[in-house]
Amino acid sequence: MGMREQLAKALDWGEAHADFDKAIDGLAPALRGRRVNGLPHSAWEIVEHLRIAQHDILDFSRNPNYAERAWPDEYWPETPEPPTAEAWDESVSAFRRDRDALKRLTTDSTIGLTDRIPHGSGQTYLREVLLVLDHNAYHVAELVVLRRLLGAWTT
Repeated sequence: MGMREQLAKALDWGEAHADFDKAIDGLAPALRGRRVNGLPHSAWEIVEHLRIAQHDILDFSRNPNYAERAWPDEYWPETPEPPTAEAWDESVSAFRRDRDALKRLTTDSTIGLTDRIPHGSGQTYLREVLLVLDHNAYHVAELVVLRRLLGAWTT
């Protein structure tokens, strides 16, 4: 397996730890908006933040008209609970779609991974993929800890 394929696989693997899909699988709707003492975010907030941040990085990587978001307000949802019953599923689906788009970008041989993004300020495509990998792993671990504290995690 080449480097591009390995990077693409790493975007959703669970070899060293739980992956996004495992971290959200089977979480009861009643627990999705619940915060626990000592942790700042609910599962909804983390999932939606993951979706927003991953989409933002993807958009930056391929959109010459990219508009930067305001940190932190535009990277986190306004409430700990999903606004509708469908919002959770929509966020999860959008996260997966963008993850697949990042995998396609990573394996696109017409893009030099170490090339600078033309509309950026020195960032490379490789840097953006590694940023997504690191950011997603961090917040997936938060989901696992949250689920353990909620009594909703089985391994």
